[in-house]
Amino acid sequence: MQRKSFDQMPCPIARSLEEVGEWWSILILRDAFYGLARFDQFAQSLGIAPNMLTRRLKGLCEAGLMERRLYEERPPRYEYVLTNKGREFRPVLWTLFAWGNRHLAPEGESVVLADPQTGLPIEPVVVDARTGRPLAKGVRVVAGPAATPRLRARFAPRTGI
Repeated sequence: MQRKSFDQMPCPIARSLEEVGEWWSILILRDAFYGLARFDQFAQSLGIAPNMLTRRLKGLCEAGLMERRLYEERPPRYEYVLTNKGREFRPVLWTLFAWGNRHLAPEGESVVLADPQTGLPIEPVVVDARTGRPLAKGVRVVAGPAATPRLRARFAPRTGI
């Protein structure tokens, strides 16, 4: 069965999943944030088959999240580094990290996020950049400027209930 593509859907979550929704891709990005850059480092860290790693790295480069750079000419060897777009995924990863620790680690946290100066644990919170208000509650999804008529109808305010 062929996988459905989400790249033409008007939903930002669906489009994001098209770029990073495959679990190997997210784990590769995680390892890149941890400082890994070379094919063999990713392969060793993840225990992933070389052909799958090749496909995932190629996909991340095509999506503009990583960039392939030559670091040795003979024989040619490449490293994979995060682009600006890839680095902007960091808060998503840290939020997923914290959610996993909170809900999926009954044995306790095996790794935690920490402040680099104090070493104290950090709890990521998603906030509105304009107001600084946490987004855990009280957010409504509304149609944006490029919304289709179908999306406008879906997210129109409901009245009379």
